[in-house]
Amino acid sequence: MNVIRARRAGFCMGVALALHKLDSMVAAREGEQVATLGDIIHNPQVLEDYAQKGVRRLGAASEAEADMAVLIRAHGITRGMEDELRSRCARVEDATCPRVKKAQLAIAEATAPGCELLLYGEADHPEVRGLISYAAGASHIFSSRKELEELLKRVSFEGHSVVLAAQTTQDRLIFDEIRAALSARFGDALIVLDTICDATRQRQEEAGELAGRVQAMVVVGGKTSGNTRRLAELARMRGVPTVLVETADELDRAFFEGVETVGITAGASTPGYIIDEVESRLKSW
Repeated sequence: MNVIRARRAGFCMGVALALHKLDSMVAAREGEQVATLGDIIHNPQVLEDYAQKGVRRLGAASEAEADMAVLIRAHGITRGMEDELRSRCARVEDATCPRVKKAQLAIAEATAPGCELLLYGEADHPEVRGLISYAAGASHIFSSRKELEELLKRVSFEGHSVVLAAQTTQDRLIFDEIRAALSARFGDALIVLDTICDATRQRQEEAGELAGRVQAMVVVGGKTSGNTRRLAELARMRGVPTVLVETADELDRAFFEGVETVGITAGASTPGYIIDEVESRLKSW
C-alpha cells in the first residue's frame, strides 16, 4: 500500500517543550517525588512511560505534598489551582504551552474592564477550564455554532462589550465563521482575540489537503486528545474513510480493502515512534 505521511504529524512545540522539562526534572531528581498535575499530555503511551519512571500523576492540587516537585501540564491549569499548588509543595515548574499562556494573559487583559467572555471550546477540557479562570468578568463556553445560537437566546449582553476567544486547538475556519456572525451582531462592542495556534491551523490545512489526495486516512493519537479528534473529523468532512488509532495494533486490514493510497497524520501529542510503527504496518500490506 502506498502511504503518504503528513509533514507536520506528531509533537508540536508546546508538547515537546513540556516533555523536555519533565525529562529534565526526572533526570535531576535527588530523592524528591516528581509529579504532574493532571496528564502532562493526552497520550496514554507517553503517560504509561512516565508512570514506569516513577512520575506521579496528581488528580488535584490538594494532593500535592511538601517534598514534591510538580510540573504544570502543557494544557495549563486554573489560576486557583496554581496558587494552591505553589502553597503546598517545594517546587513548581510551569510547562504550560507558550501559546496557551499567551491566550490566558490575553483573556485577562481584554476582560479586565469587565467585558464578558465568549469562549469557543470544549467545556470539560483542562485548557478551557484554565482559560476561563483568567476572565475578569462573566464567561460563557460554546462548542458549536448551534450552542452559540442557543446561548445568545438565553443571555443578554446588552450594555456589555464582548470578548471572543477560542481554545488554541479549535478549527480556525469555524472560528472565522463565528467571528463574522458575532461581528454582525455586536459591531464595535466585539473584541476578538486570535488565540488559535498557528501549528493547529497548519496541521488542519495539511490534513485537509492530504485527504483530497488519498482513498483513506489514518489519524494517530490519543482518543482523549481534542486536536487529534478534530483532525479525524476534518478528514471525514472531506468524504474520506477515516480511522483514528492510538497504536498500529488497532489497525484493521479489512478497513483498507481496495485502498491503494492512504494518508497518515497525527495529533500534536503523538510520539514519532508510534507514527513510524503505523506507517510501517500500512506499507507492509
